[in-house]
Amino acid sequence: MTIDLPRDVVLPVDVVDVRLDPGPHPLEISHEDAIAENWQREIAANPRLFNGTVVLVSEMTYKDGHLVGRCHAARYATFLYWRRNRDVPGTGHFYAHAMLISSDGALVAIRMAPHTVNAGRIYFAAGSFEPIDFRNGVVDIDFNMVREVKEETGLDLNEARRGERCYLLSTERGTVIFRRYWLPLTANAIVTRVNAHVASEHDPEIAGPVVIHSASDQPDDLLPHMNPLIEWHFAQQRH
Repeated sequence: MTIDLPRDVVLPVDVVDVRLDPGPHPLEISHEDAIAENWQREIAANPRLFNGTVVLVSEMTYKDGHLVGRCHAARYATFLYWRRNRDVPGTGHFYAHAMLISSDGALVAIRMAPHTVNAGRIYFAAGSFEPIDFRNGVVDIDFNMVREVKEETGLDLNEARRGERCYLLSTERGTVIFRRYWLPLTANAIVTRVNAHVASEHDPEIAGPVVIHSASDQPDDLLPHMNPLIEWHFAQQRH
């Protein structure tokens, strides 16, 4: 089982054939005790963590716009163990971002809430895939984006103009697939809507929205993979 993807370059994706294997991820079998021990350390540091279900990759390749891979449902504890041991072969994190663009040309990201594993960090909405995001065993990228953005921000991506294709960026931290969505709202209007949604939630997943106006306007708390995505977007805008 291998993950063979070009690193640190944004690539166009026209076909996504990433399938959910019904069996357990090999990492959960081979590192069961270590995963359990690490989980105890994680919840000791943050008791609000929930050991739900996410998806981890065991195989993934890219060629000529085709992304092909195999995923397995795994416990969140397994994902957190992998985060601390990223050199484990045949294991990777595959997640999505909806790159929100306002009518006045700004990008709108989100800052994670204090109780989350990425507390205070900034990235685009959406996130890890779950089994619910697979249709007939194949991942539905846009279903994940619409679902996650609605949950986190209250925004409905069905009201946005969707970019024609997805793009991919693979780094040592994982593989993100993203699509641009143009919202018919100014950045200020988006901020108002998202803040209202956060205020209405009993236990919001995000602290609030973050507006990015240019490639040079990058907040300090961005996760590392965000820098190349932002720079890529604004470079595209110049063409």
